[in-house]
Amino acid sequence: MSWKFWRNLLIVVAALFIAAGGFVTGARYYDVLPAGIPLPAPVRSVDEIEIDPAAGDTPEDLQPAFRPFWEAWELLQENFVDQPLDATKLVQGAIKGMLRATGDRHTNYMTPAEQEVMRTDMSGELEGIGAEVDTSGDFLRVISPLPGSPAEAAGMLPGDAIIAVDDEEVSGLDAFTVIAKVRGPAGSPVNITVLREGLPEPLTLEITRYKITIPSVEGEILSSGLAYVKINRFGDRTTRELRAQLRAQLADDPPGLILDLRNNPGGFLDAGISVTSQFIGAGIVMLEQFGDEREREYRARPGGLANEIPLVVLINRGSASAAEIVASAVKDYQRGSLVGERSYGKGTVQTWLDLSDEQGAVRITFARWLSPHGNSVDGEGLTPDVEVERSYEQYQAGLDPQLDAAVELLLPTIAAE
Repeated sequence: MSWKFWRNLLIVVAALFIAAGGFVTGARYYDVLPAGIPLPAPVRSVDEIEIDPAAGDTPEDLQPAFRPFWEAWELLQENFVDQPLDATKLVQGAIKGMLRATGDRHTNYMTPAEQEVMRTDMSGELEGIGAEVDTSGDFLRVISPLPGSPAEAAGMLPGDAIIAVDDEEVSGLDAFTVIAKVRGPAGSPVNITVLREGLPEPLTLEITRYKITIPSVEGEILSSGLAYVKINRFGDRTTRELRAQLRAQLADDPPGLILDLRNNPGGFLDAGISVTSQFIGAGIVMLEQFGDEREREYRARPGGLANEIPLVVLINRGSASAAEIVASAVKDYQRGSLVGERSYGKGTVQTWLDLSDEQGAVRITFARWLSPHGNSVDGEGLTPDVEVERSYEQYQAGLDPQLDAAVELLLPTIAAE
């Protein structure tokens, strides 16, 4: 299995049928979202703009710029071979293209289906079949069914390409539309038709959906006696779950702590600040920098539970945005060591702004963020103090040289104290 495949898996794989798992094994959005933190004054919602979205009025000063758009629209309506055209899809495509033209890949449009997928992914609770999929190809391709999931019970295998849902072909549909078709109420059946290597004909699997809740934080005491905490995403319950894990593990008085942020694509900014505050006792956690050169400081919040314990943080190419905020603060304050691979490099902050009449939302980059010492990770990522690769073959075999390296680094440090 090539490194290119493994890297693509880290960037685009998501357990899109079980939601939160997408944040467990691969980055999908790489967002820092300002939930719980008021937006700065320049950011306005659709209710505050002067153009009436319902009427679609074009301001007089913008009419020359929009004339080619409307000309193209009319020419398409009058001349395209397959009629009638779906106006909603055309408008959604136009919005996507407009936002893409900013040159910022994190500024984009979410259809209502995409918006719902993102919302449920961040909650960590949904109803689906329990399979991780790669969305980078023409079809959703199964990475693996979750152990004990309905997908596994029905015989779904890694490599299966999903070509139809309930006998409806999904060729040409965007990934989020297919995901929305696969998800549904727990207990309800769905027929998934797959192409499987080695079989001459497509195979249809009947799967009963189920409800799954995946915690944003997991942890245990390792055989070495070290505490281990893995944060899968920065959602609305992450701080509460992290503090519960820390209380439980620190009660055993472990000599050190390993914080695993690998394949964590980020999430809510508020959660990122709160999580960092569990490990950084005081000082600036992050600086937010706006287009008009204003800055806003975010400082560590009091009451952190792990401000003193020896610390190692695991990162890799799937560690992004809010995960990088935490790792950057640890690095700047020399609070602990970073082990693994260079992180993704997501140094901007986005917000969702809903469009009227439930027509989706736009996700707009409105600020950049800097580490406590004023460093940016955007496009560069964080370089670990100890670089350790983990191959796809090692991942499949259950081997984790990065975790092993973290243990080896931490134990001698503890012994020397």
